Amino acid sequence: MKHPNEIIIADRFAPLRVHLLKLLANLGEDDWARPTAAPRWSVKDVAAHLLGGDIAILSGKRDGFRSPQKIQNYEQLVELVDRLNGEWVLAARRMSPRLLREFLAWSGPEVEVCFASLDPMGMGGPVSWAGPEPAPVWFDLSREFTERWHHQQQIRDATGRPPLYDPYFLSPVLDTFVRALPQAFGNITAPAGTSLRFEITGEAGGVWFLHRAEEGWNLLLDSTGEPATKVVLPHDTAWRLFTKGIDRDKARSLAVISGEANLAAPIFATTAIIG
Repeated sequence: MKHPNEIIIADRFAPLRVHLLKLLANLGEDDWARPTAAPRWSVKDVAAHLLGGDIAILSGKRDGFRSPQKIQNYEQLVELVDRLNGEWVLAARRMSPRLLREFLAWSGPEVEVCFASLDPMGMGGPVSWAGPEPAPVWFDLSREFTERWHHQQQIRDATGRPPLYDPYFLSPVLDTFVRALPQAFGNITAPAGTSLRFEITGEAGGVWFLHRAEEGWNLLLDSTGEPATKVVLPHDTAWRLFTKGIDRDKARSLAVISGEANLAAPIFATTAIIG
């Protein structure tokens, strides 16, 4: 059985940034104040959050600066991240949209140089929403890519701009998000050998299998037996589901489910962002 491939993504941050800066440059004054899918954040707040992410990367990965806070568990991590994000966005409300764009135009290339300097096959810290174990650097970078893509998409949604669904960007995003599924299935008991087929439709989509082994659930690209459950989800729904951008019941109503429907439940409870 074949496991998903590594996601090598460092060269796609710069093109994604070009799209972001072009998007922000064409926003009107009213656009910056529009609400987004991010609770309590306007378009300007989301842009500021993206800048905050760049600052954190440069401070931590490039400069080796570490926060003094000690994190004992995932709940504490969520609490800390929510607090730091809130503090940053509140302070950034003093910035003009022009200044935010100028800072992002500076920080993006600096972050891209930092990412390019890393060994994608080396080991780093965990990707928290996929599990507590250390993860390879490429996984952390693909997670960073999903952050930048989905927040840009939130701005596009809020301002009525076309979505950035080119497979060059969205395919690695979806391929990263589905890595959260084994953890989501962690408490689901089923006989060894049970599998679920999960398909995301659209040019950027794909097909994955959740396979129950003796030690737990694995994400695979094929299956040796007939899946007990099949789930088909449109790509426009899938990314929103994994980023808490759509009601869980609404997402399930847009899916096509066959076989043992109960086994599909963890998919609609999966989150691939912190929080």
